[in-house]
Amino acid sequence: MASPQYVLVTGATGFIGAHVVDSLLAKGLRVRGATRSPAKGEAMRAARPQHTDSLDFVQIADFSEPNSLSDAVQGVDAVIHVASPFTYDTKDNEKELIIPAINGVKGILAAAANVGTVKRVVVTSSFASVLDADRKDRENGNYFTYTGADWNPLTYAESADPATSAVIAYRGSKKFAEKAAWDFMAETKPAFDLVTLCPPMTFGPVAHPVAKPADLNESNAMLWKVATGEKPLPVARVPFWIDVRDLAQAHVEALLRPTAGGQRYIPASPERFSYGKAAQIVVDHFAWSRESVVPEDQPVDESHGVDGVTAASALGLNYKTFEQTVVDLVGQAKKLDEAK
Repeated sequence: MASPQYVLVTGATGFIGAHVVDSLLAKGLRVRGATRSPAKGEAMRAARPQHTDSLDFVQIADFSEPNSLSDAVQGVDAVIHVASPFTYDTKDNEKELIIPAINGVKGILAAAANVGTVKRVVVTSSFASVLDADRKDRENGNYFTYTGADWNPLTYAESADPATSAVIAYRGSKKFAEKAAWDFMAETKPAFDLVTLCPPMTFGPVAHPVAKPADLNESNAMLWKVATGEKPLPVARVPFWIDVRDLAQAHVEALLRPTAGGQRYIPASPERFSYGKAAQIVVDHFAWSRESVVPEDQPVDESHGVDGVTAASALGLNYKTFEQTVVDLVGQAKKLDEAK
């Protein structure tokens, strides 16, 4: 596979997408960002004056609309599809989460197939598409490790059921969108190959336009709540995580390394996290937090693991520590808070 020169990144003005853009630019590649917000695209370009000749943006009002990406793929030779609907405030799981996620990934793959110049597509999936929340091994004391071969057993009907929580429905949206991607590849056999990444909770400093801590993405907002003394401390649904900068590198290496084609990886730190651990890191590093933050010794689920080693080996990753991630994000958020 020839090395790509011009990459389309969907969701480019979001938390993960902006870091992917920066990692691509650092490699000397041209980037076209697809975004719903032209203002955010212009803000990103203005913040990167050294890359104005290598970074452009195109507005996509609705990624799930047929043919919405036809123009965006013109002239590019690779695609990183990060954009996906995310909300826990839903009235209709199927309409607001599942169908848009499926249509979005099918739309980008169809557009890439039609343009004919694309050689690889990398899709951001999620550990949600891997996780079996009801797996019984742990109850019997049998340790197990999730790998890229595992799939969430959630059915479409369960995910779409109005009685299902938005958290579970979101997991379904990620699973069925990723399944749709692999089905597309098997059925249409396009000229490009596919890589999917299934990261768990993602934390770290932001590279996209954020004016104040209240605008932080969901995962980082949780860390900021911990840092500002919110009680009780939240409890992590899973103990697995990755720094957004490592995840961005994983996307870029998945795009550039020929051997990654056709693979499904779980980029994840070997270090487990808890919000109690985050609180202790905050207190250790930020004197301003000590009057309000009270660390708790939260138990961390050690009954099962996740294979982040395969992704690290295949993609050349060296995972950051949770301490570094928390310090970098909280320090940045504090500056935003003081500047507002």
